[in-house]
Amino acid sequence: MTFRQTHPSSRRTDRAARVVAASAAHVYRAFVTPAAVALWLPPDGMTADVHAWDARPGGDVHVTLRYDERSLGSPGKTTDRTDVVRGRFVEAIEDERVVLEVDFEADDPRFAGTMVMTWSLHGSAGGTRVSFVAEGVPPGIDRTSHEAGLRSTLEHLAAHVERGREALA
Repeated sequence: MTFRQTHPSSRRTDRAARVVAASAAHVYRAFVTPAAVALWLPPDGMTADVHAWDARPGGDVHVTLRYDERSLGSPGKTTDRTDVVRGRFVEAIEDERVVLEVDFEADDPRFAGTMVMTWSLHGSAGGTRVSFVAEGVPPGIDRTSHEAGLRSTLEHLAAHVERGREALA
């Protein structure tokens, strides 16, 4: 079941940013290539199955994040070991920005509501500054764990594009 109601008084915004030693074009390609997303999106302790990633306005998003056996911390939102996310692309502006609206499939109302995820790319000394903003974060998502996950995801993105692996995806 996917909850779509929002709880404005209990919603928050989380942010993370990092400079990646790659061009905005290379970073953007990693954002719009489903096989690449499966490699860099999951934070440490997780893997991803990308079922749908149609990188155009209105395009479907469907991702299952799986916790590995060594993962500690919060249990999964959909099952004990998984977070299933469904949503849609709002924007996909080449070499500049990707915006998604996503909902967790969860029975627990603490994970309800649509989260807007905005990834912005800006030229920077040494490459591209990737800024991530998650608006409307459900109250059931622990801030400290979420921010650590965002930093981990940005590290994976940097490693992916800096090694040129997006060309292999």
